[in-house]
Amino acid sequence: MRELLVAAALMSIAGTAQAQPTNFDQAAYITCKEAHAMNPEARKTLAVYLADHAARYRGVVIPDGAVGAQIGHLVRGGCTLAPDAYLFTVIDRAILAEMKNLPKRQ
Repeated sequence: MRELLVAAALMSIAGTAQAQPTNFDQAAYITCKEAHAMNPEARKTLAVYLADHAARYRGVVIPDGAVGAQIGHLVRGGCTLAPDAYLFTVIDRAILAEMKNLPKRQ
């Protein structure tokens, strides 16, 4: 069921000129520049999906609050410095940078 919800959320993402991601393999190759061209809700949905995937792989949880906001600031800065970088890579590196502050996945 969760996979269906994620697929539905990704299919609702619109606004990229090149592609509309329908699965992780497509979503992982969206650049920061392409994500920036999306409408804000689609961009947020994509970023949350990618962050959840990276956090699960790393064995952590991204909490709401200051630590989650810090990851968001790191992603924004990373995308500003490297707009041609893949958004997933920027998110994963931000999680790595803050991993010591993140709670472990139960």
